[in-house]
Amino acid sequence: MLRPKLLSVKDLSISFFSSSTETEVIHNISFELLENEITAVVGESGSGKSISSLAVLGLLPKGVSKITSGTIHFQDKNIVKLSEKEFQSIRGEDIAMIFQEPMSSLNPSMRCGNQVEEILKRHTNLSLKEIKSEVLHLFEKVKLPNPQRIYKAYPHEISGGQKQRVVIAMAIACKPKLLIADEPTTALDVTVQKEILELLKDLQNETKMSILFISHDLSLVSELADKVLVMYKGEIVEQGLTSEIFNNPNHNYTKALIAARPSTEKRLETLPTIADFMGNTVKHDVITKTDRIQNHKILYAKKPLLKVYNVEKTYFTNTGWFSKNEPFKAVNGVSFKVYPGETLGLVGESGCGKSTLGNAILQLDKATSGSILYKGKEITSLNKKELRQLRKDIQIIFQDPFASLNPRLSVGNAIMEPMKVHNIGKNNTERKEKVLDILNKVGLDDSAFNRYPHEFSGGQRQRVGIARTIALEPKLIVCDESVSALDISVQAQVLNLLNSLKEQFGFTYIFISHDLAVVKYMADQLLVMNKGEIEEIGDADKIYEAPEKDYTKKLIHAIPKGL
Repeated sequence: MLRPKLLSVKDLSISFFSSSTETEVIHNISFELLENEITAVVGESGSGKSISSLAVLGLLPKGVSKITSGTIHFQDKNIVKLSEKEFQSIRGEDIAMIFQEPMSSLNPSMRCGNQVEEILKRHTNLSLKEIKSEVLHLFEKVKLPNPQRIYKAYPHEISGGQKQRVVIAMAIACKPKLLIADEPTTALDVTVQKEILELLKDLQNETKMSILFISHDLSLVSELADKVLVMYKGEIVEQGLTSEIFNNPNHNYTKALIAARPSTEKRLETLPTIADFMGNTVKHDVITKTDRIQNHKILYAKKPLLKVYNVEKTYFTNTGWFSKNEPFKAVNGVSFKVYPGETLGLVGESGCGKSTLGNAILQLDKATSGSILYKGKEITSLNKKELRQLRKDIQIIFQDPFASLNPRLSVGNAIMEPMKVHNIGKNNTERKEKVLDILNKVGLDDSAFNRYPHEFSGGQRQRVGIARTIALEPKLIVCDESVSALDISVQAQVLNLLNSLKEQFGFTYIFISHDLAVVKYMADQLLVMNKGEIEEIGDADKIYEAPEKDYTKKLIHAIPKGL
C-alpha cells in the first residue's frame, strides 16, 4: 500500500535581493516526502539545503528573500500562501526543526525544562503540573541521564550531546508530523553523533513522523535515510533511494561527496575532491603497507623532536560557597614522543583532555606537573624571551578560523603581523612577497591579500589560518580540530593541503580530532585518549585493524561506514 504524501515541493525557486540586484539561489527544485519516511538532503555549504528547508517553515529572511515561483504543499495545503499568523499555528505543532548549533537554539538565561515547557504552553491545553510531567517524560524519551537534574540545569551546565537532546525534546514535544533536522550532528563527537542518529530513528519508528534530514555527509545519511536528494548550486542534481544513490551514483558531484570522506579500507595518497570529479582527473594512487613500513623505518630512526613525560593538568572546581575546591585531572600521567616529519594523531571524545594536552605543549596553559622536552630542552620553565622563540617553532591551527582572525585586519596584514614580531623578512616589501607566495601555496590568489575574513568561505578561511601558521616557518604544528567544522569536500581539500605542505616544508603535526576516520588517514601513530589518560597508542593502521581496548572499539564502531 502506497503511503500518502506529507510534503510536496514543486518547481520551487527562491531569490535574494537588494535595492539594485536580485539573485536566484534555488532553481526549480521538486521533491516529495511521504508519511513515516526519512529523506536526506545532502550537499555542501551554499548548495541551498538550509534555504529550502527554511522556506518549508516560512522562515526565509524577511525583506531580502522571496519565493519567486513554485508551490510547497503540506498535507495538501499550499503553505506558500499562508500568512505569518497561520504559519505560527503550524510551526512547532505540525512542523518542527532541530538547528545545527544547539547552544544558539537554547536561551542561555533559561533552565532547560522551562524552555521545553514554553512549547507545550503555546500549543497544548495541559495544566502546569501536566506540562512538567510531560517535559520529564520527553527528557526520558530522548534518553537524557537524570531528567530531574537536566530540567533544572542551564544550557552551559550540560554537554553538547545533552544540549542537542534537549533541542530534540523541544522539537518533538507536540508530536509533529514533519521534523526538519538541519545538520544536527555536525559538531558532535562521532560516538554522540551515532547516539543522536539512533535516537532520531527510534523516535521516528515510534511516532511515525517524517524527517527531512539535512547534511553534507553522504556516509552519515546512508545509515539513517530512506531516500536522498543531492543538491548542488541550488539545484537537485540527483534523487532516489539511499541504496541506489550510494551504490550507483550517476552525477559526478554525488560521486565526489561519497569519495571525499577518508576511506577506512585503504589509504589514498590524495583524497579526491569535487574539482577532480568535475574535471574527470581523479587519482587513485594508494599508499601500500610496504610504502608505509619503509617510511616509518626512516621516520623513527631519527631523534624525537618532542618528548612528553608524565604530564598532568589539574583544575579546581568550586562546588559551593563553603565547600573546598575539588581537584579535577584533565590530563593524567600522559607520556609519548613525536618524531620530525611525523603526524601524531590524537583522538578521543570531547572532554577527554586532547585540547588541554595540546595547550600544555604550546605553553598556552602550563602543565601542573611532568616534563615536556622540545629538541631536548625543557620548555615548561622558559623565560619570556625563550618562550617567544618557542612560539615561532611550535604553532597551532585552530578549529574556528573566523574566531582566530581579527575581522578588522586584511588577510595580508593578519599574516604579516606575527612575521614582524618574529623578525621574519627584512622589510614589509619582502614580507609581502613571501605572504603572496604562501597564499598561492595554500590555494588562494593574490587578491586575498587585501580582502577581509568575512569575504571568505569557511574552507578559504581555514586556508588563511594555515597560511598564517606556516608564515612563521614552524617545526611543529598542532592542528586542533582544524577540519571538524568543514564540509566533507572542503575537508578533503584541507587534508590534502596539510599533507602537501608537510612534504614541502618538512612539518611535524600533532593532529587532534574526534573523527577517527580522518585521524587514521592523516596519522603515522595514533594516541587514543579517554578521561585524561592514554587508552591506547601505536601505529594508526594497526590500532584501527585490531584495537585492544573497548573504548577504541567503540570509537571505531561509531564511524559512519556507508552502505
